[in-house]
Amino acid sequence: MERTRRRIPEATVARLPVYLRTLLELQADQTVTISSERLAEMAGVNAAKVRKDLSYLGSYGTRGVGYDVEYLLFQMSRELGLTNDWQVVIVGVGNLGAALANYGGFGERGFPVGALVDADRAKVGSLVGGHRIHHLDDLDQLVADRAIAIGVIATPAIGAQEVADRLVAAGITSILNFAPTVVSVPSEVSIRKVDLALELQILSFYRQRDAAGEGLKVEDDLVALRPAGSVN
Repeated sequence: MERTRRRIPEATVARLPVYLRTLLELQADQTVTISSERLAEMAGVNAAKVRKDLSYLGSYGTRGVGYDVEYLLFQMSRELGLTNDWQVVIVGVGNLGAALANYGGFGERGFPVGALVDADRAKVGSLVGGHRIHHLDDLDQLVADRAIAIGVIATPAIGAQEVADRLVAAGITSILNFAPTVVSVPSEVSIRKVDLALELQILSFYRQRDAAGEGLKVEDDLVALRPAGSVN
């Protein structure tokens, strides 16, 4: 019987990889079952949210027992499309692109690097992470020959839109953009943006807020210590 497809909210989709990572850790520890409370604690969310998220997968757990780790892993992997490997092309083999190419974790998680591409002809033929660099002009052929499914943009901002256009023209409909700029793609193309500077700026906001809170606390303590009737 074909399983019924339910629309999963984007917020839930964003949490599924977090649950998956947690479940893989549990599997490595040979944990057989886990409660929603424990899974929530390990994933950093509340238990009600975990139960709601997992209900979209058709998993409701067993009262007094919890969730079967192996089956939940299967459901999670199936929903995230991880039962098959997805070949990835990295476009832009500078410092960031080279670091991505050398990272073995992608292949281990079902995203093997299928090709490296750069616009700089001086780099063509060089090996990075065991992969030979090809020229950007070869992108269409590489995508077709190697069944590339996902494109990664690791270029400077100035070249990102052209790369996105070329990826789309080559038939790529899933793009991960590391370039520090927004690129436009057709509505049928899925694109995710990773902005490391933006994440640091958010951390800076919280750090400044925490520091300001500490400053206010010190000021409040000093006010409390002043003798009655004293003035600044």
